[in-house]
Amino acid sequence: MYLMKDIIREGHISLITKSVPVKLPVSKQDKEIGLNLLKYCVMSQDENLGQQYGLRPGVGLSAVQVNILKRMFAIHLEDLDGTMYSMIIVNPVITYKSKEIIYLNGGEGCLSVDRPTEGLTPRHKIIKFRAYIYDPKSGDFKIKEMTLKDYPAIVFQHEYDHLDGILYPTKLFATLPNARPLIEPVENENAE
Repeated sequence: MYLMKDIIREGHISLITKSVPVKLPVSKQDKEIGLNLLKYCVMSQDENLGQQYGLRPGVGLSAVQVNILKRMFAIHLEDLDGTMYSMIIVNPVITYKSKEIIYLNGGEGCLSVDRPTEGLTPRHKIIKFRAYIYDPKSGDFKIKEMTLKDYPAIVFQHEYDHLDGILYPTKLFATLPNARPLIEPVENENAE
């Protein structure tokens, strides 16, 4: 299981380095990395477990954030309509980005960025991607194509940026005149 001490912080060279594809089929070791990324997200959102282990709440965590330069991340979040997105994503490729731009109210956050930031991060309202996604029933990673919109799309793009060595503070704007805010529930203030 990953803890806050395992998460590298802004200024670490790995956070601005492009990650390499995960070798396929996904090895037992890489599967374990993915499961631990997801476990962090799930546990950090549980108030009791988060407090017990000193975890900052996060809805996504990439392998690069635990200093493993592989193209994989986990997300665990509930969309505004109550749909749960909980998955381990390996070797994602974004195949479509909508022209419409949105942003997270109050700005994004990141487990690797300890300082307060001001500004808005532009994200595509709708994305389509292809990736190997962990199937808990079979225990294998299966190639899938998915479409995400709004909050899940924002979180996915935030984590995807990590794989390319991009931290959200490098994308901040004071205003985004051609974008609309995403109406976000109070309990989910950060994209990560």
